[in-house]
Amino acid sequence: MEQVKTTNFSLCPKFEKAFSILGKKWNGLIIDVLLEDGPQRFGELKNKIPMLSDRLLVERLRELEREQIVARAARCEDSARLEYFLTDKGQDLKLAMNQLQVWAEKWVTEEECG
Repeated sequence: MEQVKTTNFSLCPKFEKAFSILGKKWNGLIIDVLLEDGPQRFGELKNKIPMLSDRLLVERLRELEREQIVARAARCEDSARLEYFLTDKGQDLKLAMNQLQVWAEKWVTEEECG
């Protein structure tokens, strides 16, 4: 009887963690808006991603804050107006997000977008 060799794949925990963050629905789009348009107030983000509910936007922003990808701070002139912005950690995603866009333009068809 022929013996079949099996290979045990050990994925990098850091890679898995990165994809668990970026692969979560809406996180990539939120990051992309902040990369493209800079700091945004909640309402501005909501207007740019209208298909995302307020509740889910709050949830995703909090998750991205916990991961230290997004932070929020009051505008200098009006402490009641909070803005969300990318931290240095979030800004470092720019190259990866750009490369993913290039890949998507090449390989993802309009039909697959739904």
